[in-house]
Amino acid sequence: MSALGVSSSTATLRPLREQDLDVVMEVEQRAYPYPWTAGIFMDCLRSGYPGLVLEQDGTLLGYGLLSIAADEAHVLNVCVDPRCQSRGYGRRLLRELVRAARHHRAQRVFLEVRPSNTAAVALYHSEGFNEIGRRPRYYPADNGREDALVMAIELVDDDLQVMPPL
Repeated sequence: MSALGVSSSTATLRPLREQDLDVVMEVEQRAYPYPWTAGIFMDCLRSGYPGLVLEQDGTLLGYGLLSIAADEAHVLNVCVDPRCQSRGYGRRLLRELVRAARHHRAQRVFLEVRPSNTAAVALYHSEGFNEIGRRPRYYPADNGREDALVMAIELVDDDLQVMPPL
């Protein structure tokens, strides 16, 4: 079976490293019409933000980045290679980022998402995130700017055990 056909449970997680950035940028450019720059990823890593890579047999399937300050965490980026989407990889990355936030004693986790990214919005809702606001004109778009939905989850006792299995 090819690396792109594996299940979420057989893929492995490891920390995101600077040497991953060339492949991360290839995935980022396939996944988004307005991708992050390599400089943004580099700044995150050099600032010590927790980052994860999901891979199988050396093939990068997806990645995620989190910032943590005081008792709050912010999911900065969760991306799965478009060739590998709808296989549970995004859910697995999101859950690991939430676990990392909890490990660092965050009380809540925030994220922004495009309302037009209905698959991501559905994923976040299914994992317990709730819409708490909007950031007008947050994202670049073909016809100007697109709002961001601001979503959050409170990390309370036993919240991670409540999440359904992958």
